[in-house]
Amino acid sequence: MNDVMPADTFVVVNKTVLQDERKVLISLYEPLIGALAINLYNTLWTYLDHLELISTEYTHNTLLNSMMITVNEMVDARRKLEAIGLLKTYVKKGDVNSFVYELYSPMSAKEFINNPILNTALYNALGQIEYERRIEFFKTPTINLKNYEDITVKFSDIFSWSSSSLRAIDIYNLKNKATRPLEIISKIDVHTVLSLIPDEILNHRSVTKDMKNYLMTISFIYDYDNECMIELIRNSITDKHTIDKKLLRDNANKYYQFENMGKLPSLIYKKQPEYLRSSSEVVSNRLKMINLFETTSPYDFIKSKYKTGTPTSSDLNIIAYLLLDLDLKPGVVNVLVDYVLKINNNKLNKSFVETIAAQWKKSNIEMVEDAMNIAEKEYKKRNEQTTSYKTSSKKEIAKPDWFNKDIEEEEATEDEIKQLEEMLKG
Repeated sequence: MNDVMPADTFVVVNKTVLQDERKVLISLYEPLIGALAINLYNTLWTYLDHLELISTEYTHNTLLNSMMITVNEMVDARRKLEAIGLLKTYVKKGDVNSFVYELYSPMSAKEFINNPILNTALYNALGQIEYERRIEFFKTPTINLKNYEDITVKFSDIFSWSSSSLRAIDIYNLKNKATRPLEIISKIDVHTVLSLIPDEILNHRSVTKDMKNYLMTISFIYDYDNECMIELIRNSITDKHTIDKKLLRDNANKYYQFENMGKLPSLIYKKQPEYLRSSSEVVSNRLKMINLFETTSPYDFIKSKYKTGTPTSSDLNIIAYLLLDLDLKPGVVNVLVDYVLKINNNKLNKSFVETIAAQWKKSNIEMVEDAMNIAEKEYKKRNEQTTSYKTSSKKEIAKPDWFNKDIEEEEATEDEIKQLEEMLKG
């Protein structure tokens, strides 16, 4: 659900020292969050006063008209800026909501490239040739100083003062360049993972807070669970019983590429974005299903359809195509997968899925309920087209349970709710 109305007000606060960092924003950030998000960042910057401290109060209508975009486009761009660390948002709710947008500096090129999440995403977004070209742009030129003498003076060679000139130093709230770290939620419990590796194999005292954060980062990038991370760590321990970061990253990368036909992971919405979720508070079977589609990642959803819990590489490639190439929202992908599996004998046929997905994309389907509605229409049309070819003894094409419109107004029983909540475990 959208959290902004055109009449809502906002102010922009500068939490950093803003400089002309267009090269970093366009070359490194834009391939990940898009030109609209970068444009929003730069536009908010222009609203600051001449001292670049804080803006006067504006309405969002002013911003929307200036950028010639819709509220949904603005919110989507804002959320991308927040996720990648360039913006922080606060809201005070009332008859007219009041927002505060805090701007943060982009990382330096070195910080960006050394961040394993951003570096991986950039490589996958650009491809090897363009990635290497952009990295080359930020490299520092080297000069051979072998035959040169360093004649640079020291501070004390030029400046001096007497003890009488010393004074107490006041601490001011001075502006400073500030960046926001990426905030991620890893699917692993790092303490559990480490506890399951024996002391004779790993020196647990050598595992620093930085290393624990790195383990969670690796699990986030490659979507690895506890069991997989334990195996990767065991294969990345040195003779000194410490974890080798580079070896761990290489092992994670090789394993992922082996399982995904040489492809590298990309940054995608893990679940349906909040602003595209249902706002209804009524409890019914249909709305419980909507909530299930909205709060489950496509990977976990398709994984739940396998008795072994392991999707095939072919099915995962179809999911990646729907999310990355067609840019369908995760909740919509879940509905599409559920629909196709039910009407196609539990098989995800690539050409069949792509045909339906292309139609949904053209129809701009972003909400789960809209996806369910269009699936119902397609199901009915499909049955009408095949009716003349079927005998009366043949059964109707299988359909998902949520096709029954009557359940939308029925309040779910406790047993029905429990059954739906346990659905993914089956």
